[in-house]
Amino acid sequence: MKRYLALDIGRKRTGVAVTDTNRIIASALETVPTHELEAFLTSYLKQNEVEKIIIGMPVQLNNTPSESVKFIQPVINRLKKVFPEMEFFMVDERFTSKMAFQTMIDAGIKKMQRQDKSTVDKISATLILQSFMDSEKFKNL
Repeated sequence: MKRYLALDIGRKRTGVAVTDTNRIIASALETVPTHELEAFLTSYLKQNEVEKIIIGMPVQLNNTPSESVKFIQPVINRLKKVFPEMEFFMVDERFTSKMAFQTMIDAGIKKMQRQDKSTVDKISATLILQSFMDSEKFKNL
C-alpha cells in the first residue's frame, strides 16, 4: 500500500507526518522551512510511494477560513501544480497546535524542548494525519 503524507503548513515552517506502508500508524517525520517544502516533497516522493497528501486548513470556530489561509493557499496551489498526479485532501486543523502542546506535556517533555516550535509542527501534522485516517475508517463502516 502507498503511504499518506500530512502537512501542517505555516508561514515559516511546515510540519510533515507520514503513515507506515500499511497505513496503520501516523508518525511525525520532519519540520521543513515552508520555502523549501516543494524541494523536500520532490525528494521524498521520488523515494517513497505516497497516495494522498493531507493538508491541515486553519478554520475559525464559526467554520470560516482563518486569517492564515491567505498565506497557506498559494503554497497549496503551487503543490497541486507541481504534483498533478497526487490526490490532495484538506482537513480542519482546528486546535491541533494546542493538542500537540498538551501531548508534549503529557509525554513529560521538558519545558525547554516544548518551546521548540518545530516539534509542535511535526506533532500537529501527525494529529492532522491521524484525524484523516480516523475519518476514513468511519466512512468504511
